[in-house]
Amino acid sequence: MTRQPQLFETEPPPTPWEEAARSDQFTAEVVFNLPLETSYHYLVPPELRELIQPGQRVRVPFGRGDKLTTAYCVGVGYSAPTSRKLKQLQEVLDREPLLTPKMLRLTEWIANRYLCGWGQVLESVIPAGVKKQAGTREVTCYEPASGVCEQIAELKLPRKQRDILQLLCDANEALPVDQISDAIGCGTSPINSLRDKKLILPIRRRTSTVSHDFGDAKLQDDLTLNPEQQVVLTKIEGLLQKGEHGTLLLCGVTGSGKTEVYIQAIREVVSYGRQAIVLVPEISLTPQTIRRFRSRFPTVAVLHSHLSDAERHWHWQQIALGEVQVVVGARSAVFAPTPHLGLIVIDEEHETTFKQQTTPRYHAREVARERARQENIPLLLGSATPSLESLQRARDRNDIWLPLHNRVESRPLPPVHIVDVQHDPYISKGHSIGRALANQIKAATDDGGQVILFLNLRGYSTVLWCPKCQGIRCPDCDITLTWHRDRGLLLCHSCEYSQPPPEVCPTCSRPGMRYLGTGTQRLEAEVKQKFPKLRVLRMDSDSMRKPGSHDEALESFRAGEVDLLLGTQMIAKGLDFPNVTLVGVVDADTLLHQPDLRAAERTFQLIAQVAGRTGRGDLGGRVLVQTMSPDEPVIQFASRHDYLGFAKHELENREAAMAPPFQSLARIVVRGLDDEITQGETRRIASAFREAATKLGSDVRLLGPAPAPVAKLKKHFRYHFLLSAPQIEAIQEVWRSTSKNLKLEVGVEMQIDVDPLDMR
Repeated sequence: MTRQPQLFETEPPPTPWEEAARSDQFTAEVVFNLPLETSYHYLVPPELRELIQPGQRVRVPFGRGDKLTTAYCVGVGYSAPTSRKLKQLQEVLDREPLLTPKMLRLTEWIANRYLCGWGQVLESVIPAGVKKQAGTREVTCYEPASGVCEQIAELKLPRKQRDILQLLCDANEALPVDQISDAIGCGTSPINSLRDKKLILPIRRRTSTVSHDFGDAKLQDDLTLNPEQQVVLTKIEGLLQKGEHGTLLLCGVTGSGKTEVYIQAIREVVSYGRQAIVLVPEISLTPQTIRRFRSRFPTVAVLHSHLSDAERHWHWQQIALGEVQVVVGARSAVFAPTPHLGLIVIDEEHETTFKQQTTPRYHAREVARERARQENIPLLLGSATPSLESLQRARDRNDIWLPLHNRVESRPLPPVHIVDVQHDPYISKGHSIGRALANQIKAATDDGGQVILFLNLRGYSTVLWCPKCQGIRCPDCDITLTWHRDRGLLLCHSCEYSQPPPEVCPTCSRPGMRYLGTGTQRLEAEVKQKFPKLRVLRMDSDSMRKPGSHDEALESFRAGEVDLLLGTQMIAKGLDFPNVTLVGVVDADTLLHQPDLRAAERTFQLIAQVAGRTGRGDLGGRVLVQTMSPDEPVIQFASRHDYLGFAKHELENREAAMAPPFQSLARIVVRGLDDEITQGETRRIASAFREAATKLGSDVRLLGPAPAPVAKLKKHFRYHFLLSAPQIEAIQEVWRSTSKNLKLEVGVEMQIDVDPLDMR
């Protein structure tokens, strides 16, 4: 991020009469989709003054070359600075604002909180389908000219022209040509004649070209809550009835009925004529969640990445019109344009998918917290394993703690058995399924139960190994290539580079390379080989590429058409299958030994979530966890379903290490195509930040710099360092005082990630 060059030529100081004239200039304040923290003012010509509003896109001359550039209007008025000659706005691109004043305030907060450009946030928040008005076309409509309807009896007109004019006078809005023609039974000639006589006026309007609806599911009655659920709902309703903001953390074990509590809380909100937003972490959860809510509410809109632009635009319009009671979607649904918002719910609030990994790097939970605060409404967070950040806020009494200790109908949590596979005879022969798990799969399916196997690695083999040179790596990334047997290719899971597997090592030319490690494809092949009679289904991002494939796969499993479901984390959470009697965690160590301060937390959460997929029906269930580290505290806590015990243990470690949630973090990554230049620039940048913190007397600590865990990504060499402080405001102050004065070498880029979750 280099310093923005001077955009305007230096001029002599204005005279007093010039200052007086400029003070009467009507201007638009705009921001660009660039990493700039400043806004710019442009003169609005008289012909555009009635059209321009905050929240619209405009086209303005920008830079020394006055290149016409799209920007977002964030304010209008007469308060622009008058110390320089202003350029003139050229065009207003939207008929109506794309964002309300409330959403503009929220996006400005995001830009300040996550240290990026306001225009970058606006570009990200508004879906592409909305910006290009997908699924609509512009049509000509007609309305009567002023005063014509009062004189219609005196006009001498042919019958069809009179009928058309009477139709338009009786209508409450302008009508399109085809509707007029159908109603009167005529062509366009009499319409054109009335237009030529200036008795009717043409108006250009956009209409939808696609047909959508909210579905016609038969609405069901609410379920009867158990006493524990009712206590929680009463506390939520108390906050709703007071009309106050507050964050409630609903910590309920898997199967405790959190979703039913959400639904009945939303029922209260809808009874006030207000709307609710429900965020879910996975696309695979969206169809199931949509069905649940559509079985209770007549108008449920959907916002997620698998929608077409036209579908997303239609849902966006219905939400903005206030025609929707409940909005369900993934991370970006937090920006749904609800005019009467009354409640935000985030299910599985601990999930890392709520953090965006590209600019603007916001966390949907924190954005929802701020939106709820600004609109003075409650925020309801739900999870069986809340993030330690949320738990600590509840412990500090900043949030309200709502526990659900028991499953619905008092069903017990499934027993979790830790299986040490260090000396398992099957594992030592290169298999992924150990002896104990194989026996339990057979027993469960023989008894008519279903099985879920969880492995958080996709592909067939995770590495093609040379005994001398180790694994074959991507030429553009510091990552080993994964063998995908179905495609016959080695793939990089970061940049999608691919190549056929070589017969000999490309480095030392030695033969005898071996495929090591297990992904979901290899696990699928092993299951089919060991249990040929079972109907097996794999769910991962490779097998679920087509729209609707998640829903189709889960429905076939629910219907009993599949005996064994295996996959990555998309099958680990939120799914309710009463006939599942066995869950197997194939390799619990996948996440545990990563260079990440949250590795233990994520391991516990995944085991707890996947364990919750069984024991939900009358048949009961059990969980087998295969691990090479059976004595690790996180594995032991997970086997006892002891979330609070794990959290206490982990929070003590975090506090001793001065790590979140006891400190705020920001990660600065410097990348470039030349390793030596990038490394030198990183050291220089880190020194500048360290000096700025000292000069400001700040309590910001700088950790690093060092090579990033993935030292090369998409051809760029990467180095990073961390800024740590008790409060995020100290980090923001150091960043703003330093970054604006940094001029980077050509080809070197710098980015900041506030509250980072991915430390790769």
